[in-house]
Amino acid sequence: MIDKAMNMISMAMKAGKLVSGEFACEQAIKDGSGCLCVIATDASANTKKSFSNSCEFYGIKYIEYGTKESLGHAIGKEYRASIVVCDENLSLSILDKIHG
Repeated sequence: MIDKAMNMISMAMKAGKLVSGEFACEQAIKDGSGCLCVIATDASANTKKSFSNSCEFYGIKYIEYGTKESLGHAIGKEYRASIVVCDENLSLSILDKIHG
């Protein structure tokens, strides 16, 4: 089955509207450029807690979806525990596909 949400994540990456990696994601959340934070379901409890806390504090949508491997694969990189989408329309579209 083709995962439409992962396809949207790939499109966000190609459009330059996505950051990945812990430091870049934290920056996007803190500076307000991020719209949606996606955390891998197999990320460590510490990582999940850290990102969910900062997303709640800065008022950014947060969801657990995919694995570190699938998130990394979707953006053409190695394993990624977290990504942040920096475009409101793309983030809404990804959420729509996940909850579809």
